[in-house]
Amino acid sequence: MPLLLHKQLSKGGEYAIWEITESSTFFQERLSLAPLEISELDRIKGGGKKLEWLSSRYLLHLMSGRTKRGALIKDEFGKPHLEQSTHQVSLSHSNGRSAAMAAPYNIGIDIQKIVAKIERIAHKFMRPEEMESLQPTTRLEQLHIYWGAKEALYKAYGRKELDFRKHLKVTPIYVVAQSGQTTATIQKDTYQKDFKVNYEIIDNYIIVRVAAIAIEE
Repeated sequence: MPLLLHKQLSKGGEYAIWEITESSTFFQERLSLAPLEISELDRIKGGGKKLEWLSSRYLLHLMSGRTKRGALIKDEFGKPHLEQSTHQVSLSHSNGRSAAMAAPYNIGIDIQKIVAKIERIAHKFMRPEEMESLQPTTRLEQLHIYWGAKEALYKAYGRKELDFRKHLKVTPIYVVAQSGQTTATIQKDTYQKDFKVNYEIIDNYIIVRVAAIAIEE
């Protein structure tokens, strides 16, 4: 089974990455999907997207350590919650890999394969000070870190209706390594929360995770 990594975080958090080499049948035989999950899966277009959806839920189940799987149910805002668990959970998938994170505090995770076409949407999520931090030799990696951080923050917020440029602020990153960290803030109306941002570059993928700054490591 291609479990690429599984790391424990402080205060009961953990995350893992899966490389998908299996068929959808492999996952469906090992997942007892709830009716709402089956309906959600049926609405997904494309076999590859369905496979990524299944793999992320299987990965979360492995992380849970449960014998009997708990369903992953979305609330009225679309934020997923693991049945009979107080942990917060976050899932992501991209081009044949999936990621899952769980913790008893506010978290989010995003995985992205590095692709040049991110340049086309940079103006939609990059703030001026973030754009100014971009370096010629690491521009593409930086864009993915900013995008991944904001996707993860969006998941941590869990209520939709966030403007990635206006409401999500990532402390600029000027030097990119194989792994690193920065901070970020969600600020919308009277809501404000600070997060730690950690990123890793593994093969040609960037994984970004966020956690409420007052709680995590």
